[in-house]
Amino acid sequence: MLLKKRPAEEIILGPIMKKIIITGPWELEIPTNVIIYERSPSTLSQPHPEIELYRGNLVAKLRQCYQELCQSRENINAPKESFNRWLIERKVSDTGCDPLLPSNCFTEVSSRMYCEIMNDIPLRLSKPKYTADARKQLSIYAEAAKNLIESRNTLQDSRKVVKWNTEDTLQWLRKTVGATYVDFQERLNHLKAQCQPHIAQTVKESVEGICSKVYHLSVEYARKVKEKNSELLAAQGIQEITPAPAMLTLHKVWCYPVQFITPAPRLPPIEYMADKDQTYVRFNGERLLINTMYLQKLEQLYRYSCFEDKKMEYFMSRVWCLLRRYSVFCANSPETQVSVPVPVLESLHRYFGVTFECFASPLNCYFRQYCSAFPDTDAYFGSRGSILDLNAVSGSFMVNPPIHCNELIEATLNHMDHLLSESSEPLSFIVFLADGETAFVDKLETSQFKKREIVIPAFEHYYRHGFQYSVPKAEVNVRSPTSTLVVWLQNNAGFQQWSPTEEKVDALLQDFRPGRERDRDRQELLSPAPNPI
Repeated sequence: MLLKKRPAEEIILGPIMKKIIITGPWELEIPTNVIIYERSPSTLSQPHPEIELYRGNLVAKLRQCYQELCQSRENINAPKESFNRWLIERKVSDTGCDPLLPSNCFTEVSSRMYCEIMNDIPLRLSKPKYTADARKQLSIYAEAAKNLIESRNTLQDSRKVVKWNTEDTLQWLRKTVGATYVDFQERLNHLKAQCQPHIAQTVKESVEGICSKVYHLSVEYARKVKEKNSELLAAQGIQEITPAPAMLTLHKVWCYPVQFITPAPRLPPIEYMADKDQTYVRFNGERLLINTMYLQKLEQLYRYSCFEDKKMEYFMSRVWCLLRRYSVFCANSPETQVSVPVPVLESLHRYFGVTFECFASPLNCYFRQYCSAFPDTDAYFGSRGSILDLNAVSGSFMVNPPIHCNELIEATLNHMDHLLSESSEPLSFIVFLADGETAFVDKLETSQFKKREIVIPAFEHYYRHGFQYSVPKAEVNVRSPTSTLVVWLQNNAGFQQWSPTEEKVDALLQDFRPGRERDRDRQELLSPAPNPI
């Protein structure tokens, strides 16, 4: 049995009916201009609140285990955001059956997790604000490096080099009076350059052990989730279907949401309660929060994309699963879910024909067609799955990947390069990269498909908060502390259709200016969009 999530373009309406439009920081009425090759349905199981609750508890347990391993073995806290980045990095190459927990990766040791842990040993360094802070950090680093090398089994030469350099630094600190901020920073950089290779060699086996342990626990937890899900399906008389062979005939179709090969299980009722501008959604004691306006947005997306549940019987259950998944994945970090301001998205559509976001979610998307991290929970709300699995032939896309996820960004750039090489139809990708993603500047500079680039200076533009769907409206716009690189990657047909002319690019830059979103909100209040009949 094949259950389809049909896009709005495929739905044939009977009698003329009233169409309700929910206004907000999105434009869900824009149809797609993206054509893809038809694909096989997903083999992922459709979500169920009991399974999602169980999976989330195991992920929280794994996150805590990672923290305890870092503390017990290396006397450090788990590097901030490193667990989330590990999940993203692993999923680039993971071929396992779980949508969140990595379970079948080529290597046990994650290079991303390894480097982030190693970078915090013996001490996590930060940019000091004052000269006294710079002096203190140098002193603490020297003591920590000395203590580490003395407490571990290591090569005699390594012990000698680290001890000599740290003792020399500590002696310099005791004798030196009136050193400047720059002096302390230069001394710290020199000390780290001398000691870090020896420290890294000393702790290499231990850090690899942490990475390997976390991965093996993830594999075990993914197996437990699969077993529990199989039991639930069997109890409901649902047979897990063996995936069909991949489609050999390439049919061009308008992009459509992910489809599933396994039928949906019956879902339990979900408690929910509206409280002013927010709604609480609860299952089995686990209460999740969403701004009511965004819940209405999800309802509109659901009506567009989930055609088999016309009566909306499973809507709230699937909303709970969606909120639970992103709550577990993001934890308290909004970093992976930030999005560009609404005026910029309006400008991208107006001047460059953009109708599709390559990195979004049902909670932060602007268009109703987008790719996201979790096809199983997001498909009901319009997700086209992972951008790495989207075989696009034509269309105009905006690409705003999560920051500091180099493996994902590299895989995405390679995938876009392949798509642009293969298609003769109009194809365009407008890529947004944070200033820190310097590793990809050279790759973009040498791309045969690069048509234009601009840089938006730091602190002169905003991004939208990663938790825009649950924070107060006043906190949604966050000033960007780094500059943003915008690059147009287009094939010849795409360049002819959506050329980044000086006039269009200037208009885009204007919409990046702080305050443009407030102007948009004010205009919307003065002249709200009517609900068409």
